[in-house]
Amino acid sequence: MSKTFILRPALFMAVVMILSGCKSGLESDGYSEVSKLRAVYSQPDVSLWPAPELDSLINRSKFQDLGVLPKVKHPKYNPYSKAKKELGKMLFFDARLSSTGQIACASCHNPELAWTDNLTRSFGHNRQQGKRNAMTILNSGYAHELFWDGRATSLEDQARFPIPDAVEMNSNLDIAVDNIAAVEGYKPLFKKAFGDEEVTFKRIQYALATFERTVRSPRSDFDRFIQGKKDALTDQQVKGLHLFRTKARCINCHNTPYFSDNKYHNDGQALFGTKDEDFGRYYVTGDIDDLGKFRTPSLRETTRTGPWMHHGHFPSLVDVLELYNLGNPAPIQSKYLGTSRDSLVPTTSPLLKPLDLTREEIDAVIAFMSSLETRTRRVNLIKMPK
Repeated sequence: MSKTFILRPALFMAVVMILSGCKSGLESDGYSEVSKLRAVYSQPDVSLWPAPELDSLINRSKFQDLGVLPKVKHPKYNPYSKAKKELGKMLFFDARLSSTGQIACASCHNPELAWTDNLTRSFGHNRQQGKRNAMTILNSGYAHELFWDGRATSLEDQARFPIPDAVEMNSNLDIAVDNIAAVEGYKPLFKKAFGDEEVTFKRIQYALATFERTVRSPRSDFDRFIQGKKDALTDQQVKGLHLFRTKARCINCHNTPYFSDNKYHNDGQALFGTKDEDFGRYYVTGDIDDLGKFRTPSLRETTRTGPWMHHGHFPSLVDVLELYNLGNPAPIQSKYLGTSRDSLVPTTSPLLKPLDLTREEIDAVIAFMSSLETRTRRVNLIKMPK
């Protein structure tokens, strides 16, 4: 028997093993057929779903998988009332909170643009441009803290930031109160919401927060799918859902029914040493460990909220996915190394790793994210108070 003949079976087996090792994320875990994935995912018991591929840094005891949004909770100190919600809606669209009477909350959070403005960065007072992309307020009632850096601890707290900001509404909290108090048409609205006509900034905060908690997504195709409507997602979207929770590693940060862990991560986008350098959470806490960290945004409705990332530099979700696919490289210009700024070089989150996703897989993940989108809903305003 020749030596060549002996080696051929071994070579054949080696080739088979190599090819097996190159299988996609769908095939390597036994879910090679979309029909099987559809069957296990299209029911609400997440314990029956394929196990998520969580990083070793994720605390499994606190991890919460994807799901349907629960009913939003209003804080005990500011309970819901319809009158307060209606007052908050009027205030949200009222530019008289700004110094020029031109900038309202709705200027950057337009309900017909997914409650954002679809701009790289918003324009405020005197057409000044802000430093960050405007986050949508859709589903903000589920956020633990607000803004990309989390400087507001609640929706009530959030309202005190844009009004006095010279780049945004450029007003003064007292002047804003006086402006609203001078409007006769607001008096019955405040009385209905709070029992008397007195206008205070605290009442403005509470009314705005109550309204914003009611701005939430209706059920999406994803919600209907996991509640048993098996044909609510396409085959590509089902594959994308599985990749989202496994090979693509999105699930490590974009988890819970809110599709955000409500935590802060350095995603390699601090843009150290550039004109757009932004240290994010560090500006709030002063903690060196928070350098370059930003709050994980919810992915619900994300296909409507571009451009993406805190700086708005990514015009498409393909760009975002391609960056994550590369492991979010954040090259630091060598001219800063060995200088006094060395201590401020941000460290990218260890959760980010090269993913080796194919373009087909990237498209599937984006298709899945489109299943979190709901239709645009217009807000019908009666005449503003005069």
